[in-house]
Amino acid sequence: MNQENLAMLCDFYELTMSNGYMKNGFYQKNVYFDVFFRNVPDGGGFAIAAGLEQVVQYIQDLRFGPEEIGYLRSKQIFDEEFLTYLSQFRFTGDIWAVPEGTPVFPNEPLLTVRAPAIQAQLIETYVLLALNHQSLIATKANRIVRAAQGRAVLEFGARRAQGADGAVIGARAAYIGGCAGTSCALTDQLFGVPAGGTMAHSWIQMFDTEYEAFKTYCELYPHSTTLLVDTYNTLKSGIPNAIRAFKEVLIPQGILDFGVRLDSGDISYLSKEARKMLDAAGLPQCKIVASNSLDEYLIRDLIMQGAQIDTFGVGERLITAKSSPVFGGVYKLAAVEDENGKILPKIKVSENTAKITNPHFKKLYRLFDNETGKALADELCVYDETIDDTADHTIFDPNATWKTKTLTNFTAKVLQVPVFQKGELVYKLPDIEGIKAYCQQQIGLLWDEVKRFENPHTYYVDLSKKLWDMKQALLNQKRY
Repeated sequence: MNQENLAMLCDFYELTMSNGYMKNGFYQKNVYFDVFFRNVPDGGGFAIAAGLEQVVQYIQDLRFGPEEIGYLRSKQIFDEEFLTYLSQFRFTGDIWAVPEGTPVFPNEPLLTVRAPAIQAQLIETYVLLALNHQSLIATKANRIVRAAQGRAVLEFGARRAQGADGAVIGARAAYIGGCAGTSCALTDQLFGVPAGGTMAHSWIQMFDTEYEAFKTYCELYPHSTTLLVDTYNTLKSGIPNAIRAFKEVLIPQGILDFGVRLDSGDISYLSKEARKMLDAAGLPQCKIVASNSLDEYLIRDLIMQGAQIDTFGVGERLITAKSSPVFGGVYKLAAVEDENGKILPKIKVSENTAKITNPHFKKLYRLFDNETGKALADELCVYDETIDDTADHTIFDPNATWKTKTLTNFTAKVLQVPVFQKGELVYKLPDIEGIKAYCQQQIGLLWDEVKRFENPHTYYVDLSKKLWDMKQALLNQKRY
């Protein structure tokens, strides 16, 4: 989205730390940060990476102008040397990331930054904001789409979203996750996500009769007619009046693509009764759309009950990821370069073992079975390691070092791609259709057991022996 300068969209401590790096001479030191998450929302088996395009735009646009410098000077805690540095700020570092639409798992880097310390620190907040929000919504959308079992899902959440960006960018993420379209016109204008809709109850209330409202709408929009049939009484008036309008206005024109929408009541019962009435009227092609606070579990239940629904409109529970509204991505230091360019691994230690980080500049591989094409495991290696997929390869669960598995006949693929090199964009951003298609194709490479809603199989994200040994050595060091 075109918007104001986002330079100040950062946590204040990014600025105070960066000022300290300048005073201590650390600002020229190259550092490595990883973005990763620890838990999949809703207890799912995988998440979907999204938001990279917005990170790229932010990095390219990041500047500190007179207003920003004036604000910082007014705080009276920042050195003039630091303010001068900011006034000339340009990102000159390197970024690697998994492409948008990639299925991802806990504790593996979605994005890695190598840059001078101030640059890497200042971008933390926005990078996390963009990746956390869109990955959350894309993940939720994909759960809902999978629950619909091939039926179209439309994103209807703009009016319940948390702010303008939540609506517009959230609809973009929902499309990546598999939604067929959105109600948000601005997302269509900016990103090419197909926008559409039906009508509100107010349209019908504006007319003297429900039939007149339906007939007028059919005359105005004959090629995109979906009539909302629950304003007064779905089965006694809504469906009969819709049938009459279709037969009097659309059928004579040879138009057969139209539908009705249910937005209240017992959706399962009403959809089955509506289907009977439409079929009896000779309109088997008429689609039935359902909305009203749906999510993946309600959709799954409706289908199990035999509901006759062709398309689901999903709003607040998708756009806010209501059942699990925090993605939880973090941005952690993994390594620092010394004055000779040697990479020194860094680790964060915690009494909460889940918060212990994986050190060093890393490379992320995904290992695919050559017979089935399915993803077997991901492996985190030190940056200079290469997995030889022409020979047998042993992986082990880092949480249970006795548990190993030897892979044969597999292909190893590096997941992260270069995005920025020395501050220059080197990655061609795919269009939204390409991202969506890639996402669908990559999810198809996961085993069904990983895609279960309840108790999904834990997909292994393993550490190479070299990285495992390095991590243990760092854990055994005393630094206090």
